[in-house]
Amino acid sequence: MEQQEKMPKKNLFSAQIDLAKFEKATEEEKRQQDVMSESTTFFKDGMRKLMKNPLAVMSLIFLTFILIVIIFAPMVVPYSYSQIISVNGVRDKTAKNLAPFEYSENELAYIEEGGKVFPHIMGTDEMCRDYFIRVVYGTRVSLAIGLFASVLVLIIGLLYGSISGYLGGKVDLIMMRIVDIIYSLPDMLIIILLSVVLNETLSSVIEGTIFSKLGVNMIALFIVYGLLYWVSMARLVRGQILTIKNNDYVLAAKATGAKSGRIIRKHIIPNCISVIFISTALQIPSAIFTESYLSFLGLGVQAPMPSLGSLADVARSGLQSYPHKLLFPAIVICLIVLSFNLLGDGLRDAFDPKLKK
Repeated sequence: MEQQEKMPKKNLFSAQIDLAKFEKATEEEKRQQDVMSESTTFFKDGMRKLMKNPLAVMSLIFLTFILIVIIFAPMVVPYSYSQIISVNGVRDKTAKNLAPFEYSENELAYIEEGGKVFPHIMGTDEMCRDYFIRVVYGTRVSLAIGLFASVLVLIIGLLYGSISGYLGGKVDLIMMRIVDIIYSLPDMLIIILLSVVLNETLSSVIEGTIFSKLGVNMIALFIVYGLLYWVSMARLVRGQILTIKNNDYVLAAKATGAKSGRIIRKHIIPNCISVIFISTALQIPSAIFTESYLSFLGLGVQAPMPSLGSLADVARSGLQSYPHKLLFPAIVICLIVLSFNLLGDGLRDAFDPKLKK
């Protein structure tokens, strides 16, 4: 019996491996193994795809350049957006409607005396103010309004769409009918009506505060964004949640007794965050363009605070004599909106799992 038990062990240890049946791995197989073993995440994988999109990368570079300019230009340019140009402490009334890189008579005389004058990169306006710094501050205002409005739309639409899609049934039916009603309201008419109403009620309240610089019209715009423009985001989030909430991991969370708020926050929202992120990125240029044409119609920020739309509106009156005044803000608006749209398309191609090849 002992010999029979030892026999299999002796055969196993004495077994020989035929090395002729094995081949060395090729370089391609080694590289494939390195790629297969590489650790990655959803965000890293999406960013790697985004960096391979040349249009998205160019848009990202341009937007970064714009941010650097609007942050650091006021530190370099010795003028403010409302300051009338002065030479040696005296207001220069000859610095009116100057062309780009042109000096006024007083500035030329001051330069001949050995003084230094900062060049007017984009010329001056009809009130002897440096036009470049006004375009910089106008870009600041337009970008800030676009970002703030997009975040407002994201928060309201995300909360409303999540509740509607997750609860379903009659709650979803009622909530979506409210969305349909809001979607049918004319936004421009409501902005005008709110501007008129708030102008009488809020003018004295916001006087002396930071909101007085923006004016009642911009407050009306933010209120309209909070009331109307979130419906598209809510519909998008609802549709995503309706497809996700019946997945196995959501049903498993319900079976373990997890609360609805935790399920939405931990399981549902993270799985549709890519679509939400992309939609928010595409909402920013829409908000900037809305602010621009409202300012162009005279419903924008309150003077002397500039925005790109208000600068274009003021430049329209002197279009034949000074076309560059309209050209500069119009180019900035077009490039910013185009860059955000191209970046949003790149984010959609990179992060949307349904578009993976």
